Amino acid sequence: MTVLDNMMLAAPAQPGESLWRLAGSRRASRFAEAAVRERAQGLLRRFDLDGKARDYAGTLSGGQRKLLELARALMTAPRLVLLDEPMAGVNRVLGRRLLDYVEDLRRGNGLTFLFVEHDMDVVMNRADHVVVMAEGAIIATGAPEVVRDDPRVIAAYLGGSPQ
Repeated sequence: MTVLDNMMLAAPAQPGESLWRLAGSRRASRFAEAAVRERAQGLLRRFDLDGKARDYAGTLSGGQRKLLELARALMTAPRLVLLDEPMAGVNRVLGRRLLDYVEDLRRGNGLTFLFVEHDMDVVMNRADHVVVMAEGAIIATGAPEVVRDDPRVIAAYLGGSPQ
């Protein structure tokens, strides 16, 4: 599928090839599809993927695929977005762009993001609240500057020894 098709497929109540669409009015269907297409194109512009709209999603780089995944998730107009290891397999430059997009969406749209991330620099520099787990148990929770100094976190993740 193309990048644009991927985006449109993620739209809520996407009519697709349903019986309802076949039975419904063609005019209403075209209007709904145009609105979905416009939203999809707007999100692709926001993530600098509009130039790739007609490309097959499989031809995108790993980082571009991450951006497409986030843009596609936003088609559903969520209030909470879960990002599982968003920095995995992404170069630093694109990773910073992805995090900047997340920050803009958080501040500008009031979205909440829940990250599962092992890159401690990302966690400590981008999170408002951190929950640190080790071996399946919560070992610390709080603001990054508090969690950063917790001896258990230092021992488990930051490579130092507790003092």
